Amino acid sequence: MEDNHLCCGSSCTGSKNRSNWRMIFDEFVHHFPYAIFSVSLCFVILGFLRYTTCDVVSRSCIEKSSHILFHSFHFLHIVFSATGSMVCYFRFSRNILRGLLVGIFATVVFCTLSDAVIPYLAGCILGVDMSFHLCFLSHLNNVLPFLGIGLLNGLLLGLFHNSRGSFYSVFSHFVHILISSLASTFYMVSHGFFHWDKVIGLLFLFLVIAVVIPCTLSDVVVPMAAAKAGKKNERN
Repeated sequence: MEDNHLCCGSSCTGSKNRSNWRMIFDEFVHHFPYAIFSVSLCFVILGFLRYTTCDVVSRSCIEKSSHILFHSFHFLHIVFSATGSMVCYFRFSRNILRGLLVGIFATVVFCTLSDAVIPYLAGCILGVDMSFHLCFLSHLNNVLPFLGIGLLNGLLLGLFHNSRGSFYSVFSHFVHILISSLASTFYMVSHGFFHWDKVIGLLFLFLVIAVVIPCTLSDVVVPMAAAKAGKKNERN
């Protein structure tokens, strides 16, 4: 009888884990189309910028301006990454300390991957002489205020606006992907990837890899896994 009880308990635990991971997968599928729309909108914005500056502004000026735009979007990306991961986490848990740790981990790891590491590798693959730049090391004094505001914003939205948690999660994910797409592209342009329009198909593919996957992991998979998400503990 005892063995049967243990077997039943193990079976129930396995079923629960499969159900939780199924829910995480469903959230991933739900967010993924919004991510693709964001990357597509990024190309519209870039196209207009290229059209309005073509044959008017020098290449060095464009690269300098792109460097400034990269930092602007990268710092904003940090805000939305921290906010998105914490809003998703607090849909399933009220553990504030763990929520803060999830927000910090997801922001540091996935913002670095999507805005610097993967764009750098993509540029090298496409034959651009890229230089590597990491803001978390070079501009920590600018990074920390944006990270702090993002964590505070996520804390407030997650704990005091939980009735609209799903809406905030999707909306912040959409804006998060758009800002990250712009940051990644301006990183490449500022480091010499001037004629991006000639390889726009490969660039779109690299942006999907560089932005959609890390940002979806940051906004959905990691916080839900950390919160041990399940239907029974969803708060809205």
